[in-house]
Amino acid sequence: MADGERKMQEGEVIHSWSAPRSLSTSLMYSFAQRDDIEVLDEPLYANFLRITGFERPYRDELLSKMSSDGNKVVKDVIFGPMEKKYRYCKHMAKQQLPNITDDLMKRGKHFILIRNPLNILPSFDKVSPPSFVELGLGDLVSIYSELCELGNPPPVIDAEDLKNDPEGTLRGLCHDLGIPFQSSMLKWEAGPKPIDGIWAPWWYSSVHKSMGFKASRAYPMPFPPALYDLLEQSLPFYKMLRRHVRRTSSLQPSLPAPSLPVPANEKILVWVGDEILPREDAKVSVFDSVVQGGDAVWEGLRIYDGKVFKLNEHLDRLFDSAKALAFINVPSREAIKDAIFTTLNLNGMLDNAHIRLTLTRGKKVTSGMSPGFNLYGCTLIVLAEWKPPVYDNSKGINLVTATTRRNSPNSVDSKIHHNNLINNILAKVEGNLAQADDAIMLDKDGFVSETNATNIFMVKKGIVSTPHADYCLPGITRATVIDLVIKEKFLLHERRISLSEFHSADEVWTTGTMGELTPVVMIDGRVVGNGEVGPVTRRIQNAYRTLTAESGEPIPLNSGS
Repeated sequence: MADGERKMQEGEVIHSWSAPRSLSTSLMYSFAQRDDIEVLDEPLYANFLRITGFERPYRDELLSKMSSDGNKVVKDVIFGPMEKKYRYCKHMAKQQLPNITDDLMKRGKHFILIRNPLNILPSFDKVSPPSFVELGLGDLVSIYSELCELGNPPPVIDAEDLKNDPEGTLRGLCHDLGIPFQSSMLKWEAGPKPIDGIWAPWWYSSVHKSMGFKASRAYPMPFPPALYDLLEQSLPFYKMLRRHVRRTSSLQPSLPAPSLPVPANEKILVWVGDEILPREDAKVSVFDSVVQGGDAVWEGLRIYDGKVFKLNEHLDRLFDSAKALAFINVPSREAIKDAIFTTLNLNGMLDNAHIRLTLTRGKKVTSGMSPGFNLYGCTLIVLAEWKPPVYDNSKGINLVTATTRRNSPNSVDSKIHHNNLINNILAKVEGNLAQADDAIMLDKDGFVSETNATNIFMVKKGIVSTPHADYCLPGITRATVIDLVIKEKFLLHERRISLSEFHSADEVWTTGTMGELTPVVMIDGRVVGNGEVGPVTRRIQNAYRTLTAESGEPIPLNSGS
């Protein structure tokens, strides 16, 4: 008797929480094969039926044979004396009702099993008409949150990982639960089991044919259109839990999560369409024109000391670009400003931040090129990030010349600030492969146009020159710097400039909202000047810094009322 008491004291309960039709019974069978575990199949089911009044074909039999007093079940059955070291309790999330004692969540080891409702719903519909409450995905999210609040975030596994890589997924789960993996968990005998609940004849016919976890068939059956609305309701809850899956299938390896250049940007809020969304939910429709054909216009904005620099100038260009591309149903200037200020306030971004402002032609009613399919109006995206200047503005950068030529106005006019940036991206690829910071792009006649991302200036014998804006974007920062050069009493020429002139220049710099004013110290292996930031560059940098500190549109703040 002393040995039995010692075993009961050492016993621990493992709680499995899931939605119906999530391979929860298969997983219960898997754990039942262990030599150190006893199993309970949904011990709180009778309490659930008594409290909710839900009908089931086996309701009367179940209520007559199982205790419907939830707290008594928790005390005497779930946490009652056990013969083995562990007791595995299979729970449906919807059965965790408010009348159940807090002990259920505070004691034992918990984990959550999820399955994509795309796969659950057709299976569920074969037995009982599904509903959001019956699926219990909302309850699963609540259980996850409650366990986190108790300081015990549960492991989460996905049924698809169990099917495709059972050993890897089970090993990972056992590790997270602090129990050794046993290979016996990988297979079981077909047929009904003594551990099955009373409801097994209605729900377990498929799993009774199984002898282990089986990989998904190559292609699914058609999804019932009648369940589409329920799928839309359920997917966000599944996706929220899916983010916390600790181990995905080794047969479908995922790349490690990259580190962000600015870690604070992990938890930003983004304006998309007409709503604010967390970073991971900030997405546009696959029917949006920016996805279908890069059909959008954009601007880059910088935030300095509570002000948006050159905001109206950028919005002027945004509207000009949208008009040139024949956008319709374009938001008003006031609406766009409101979206910008709302996004900045919610993120608390009042300095050292950058906005990628995008206006797409909008969502289409069907895939295709024609703007005639765009019947929903434009899509506005306000992506604000903590972002210092992206180049080394104190020591300078290295450029190479790309073989990719800048677009001619004969094809796509660079004065339209559009999102179809493949021309620039190809040049940037060349720069990356040459391990340079950026790449110079030439026009069709071999004269310098700009870099893949910025406008470009050079100084020779005190005279500042920059290419005509025929083959380059007439940048807002470019225009600002031109004004500063003149204000600082330097001669400025806008003209055709050959590549060799840049190679032999005394000073070179680039301009752009994201990088501000950046010195260039090497081009194609040639040192620019003496290889250091030149005096004219320094002077214009200082003038630009003064201007950004003194001007800009103030960001309206919450008054606190």
